[in-house]
Amino acid sequence: MSAETKEVAVEEVNDEVAAADTVAEESVSDEPELSDEERLVEEGEIAGDYLEQLLDVLDFDGDIDLDVDGDRAIVSIDGGSDLVKLVGKNGEVLDALQELTRLAVQRTTGDRSRLMLDVARWRADRRERLAKLGTEVAERVLESGERETLDPMSPFERKIVHDAVAGVEGVYSESEGTEPNRRVVVLKS
Repeated sequence: MSAETKEVAVEEVNDEVAAADTVAEESVSDEPELSDEERLVEEGEIAGDYLEQLLDVLDFDGDIDLDVDGDRAIVSIDGGSDLVKLVGKNGEVLDALQELTRLAVQRTTGDRSRLMLDVARWRADRRERLAKLGTEVAERVLESGERETLDPMSPFERKIVHDAVAGVEGVYSESEGTEPNRRVVVLKS
């Protein structure tokens, strides 16, 4: 499928979602207020439907898993070998797809979504690697007493590293710089 054909297909999916949104908006006023967990489950289901249509248009194989973790709906796509194309270099395509999915949810619910999307376990694996990196750097700083500055990271990635560093007694971390070059710095207490 050519890039131009995929672009048209994605627009068609967005149009279908918009049409479904109109029907959903008309029936929302009659429904009772949802609990937080029910609202997050609904977000996940809306996102799952949107992503399922997208996978069909792209002719990609994948299984969609919906979950709720704290105050976020979590949607994961696993399966087919084509899915790596939905991650892109350093997760850039995944970030864009997550934002499109959040917008599809917002169009239906009227509320901004904090939904987290993972494809082919890229975010889960990245989280594990960053937590390990944070712990290793914290232990090196504790041993050497010298501060270490990490490469620039997104806010989400920095939080994972900060949490890992906080688990090592005798060191702390802070962020320095401005986006998109904001970095984690680990220092001895």
